[in-house]
Amino acid sequence: RGWRTLCSNPDYFLEEIGVEKNIGKLNMYRESYFDGGLFSYIGHVLLATFITVFTLGICAPWGMCILYNWKIKHTVIDGHRQYFDGTAMQLFGNWIKWWFFTIITFGIYVFWLNIKVTQWITKHTHFID
Repeated sequence: RGWRTLCSNPDYFLEEIGVEKNIGKLNMYRESYFDGGLFSYIGHVLLATFITVFTLGICAPWGMCILYNWKIKHTVIDGHRQYFDGTAMQLFGNWIKWWFFTIITFGIYVFWLNIKVTQWITKHTHFID
């Protein structure tokens, strides 16, 4: 049972740890899709941009939450629609903390900002059913 067995039988590892091959087939017929429309997207982008520009960036987390909410509520994964429960105030608190770290590290923390925002979005994304 060497590497040749593993290469010739891709299910070898799954069989070794006791996973049945049919488990993956249960979700095979469930569909994943995105059902957002262009005009709805344009409206949400304009609203988020207006909020951000009008407040000189102070309410950028609010605009970001509007866009995240729109994107996530139009996403269906394996037949399960998602929803987003993050609020602008939650993001604003993190926003202040993250910019503080960016300033005191002379900009080095900016490399972690995308990861932190993605972690925050993922933490607040759930399945409806």
